[in-house]
Amino acid sequence: MSNSHLFLKSGFPRAPLQNGVGRYVCQLQRITLKFCKNNGSSKGMREFLEEDLIDFAKGNPGVVVYVKPRRHRTPVIVGEYLNGDREWLNCRNSTKEDISKWIQMLKLQHGASSSTRLRKMWHTDMPSIQGPWSPFMLKSPDSNLMTYPNAEASKPLDIEQSASEKLLEIFRKERDSLKDSRAE
Repeated sequence: MSNSHLFLKSGFPRAPLQNGVGRYVCQLQRITLKFCKNNGSSKGMREFLEEDLIDFAKGNPGVVVYVKPRRHRTPVIVGEYLNGDREWLNCRNSTKEDISKWIQMLKLQHGASSSTRLRKMWHTDMPSIQGPWSPFMLKSPDSNLMTYPNAEASKPLDIEQSASEKLLEIFRKERDSLKDSRAE
């Protein structure tokens, strides 16, 4: 096991569980667009502000948008989420399309959990090396290609005898052998 997790900040997950079951709540609370009015590295940010910002703001009324001009600084996008996390993105020399993709990515995330080592409420000295189990693990991959409903897939399995049937058969044989020995 590597020790790279030691350098990440750690904490318990604070994102809402099952967001989207019933209704979806956008976790992006506010977004701040910082740029320079004159610097060439802010050209894409300025184009985004002139052409696409109003459409984004109308399409996402739950997200507060701040525009902050700064002199001689690199363009930056800062996203703040409902759980208190902040995501900071450097947009130096990015195009208008790149910036709209970054903003869309921030809108769909739920915080900076990718850079957080999640701590669990339990601990084990012997972690499993087998990986997670799922009910589809030992199934044949042919079932992925079938179209359902399928008569072949719904047939019962070819089991010779169940355990109870085998026990009943053994019991009957012993009973019959006892009757035969008594009859002689």
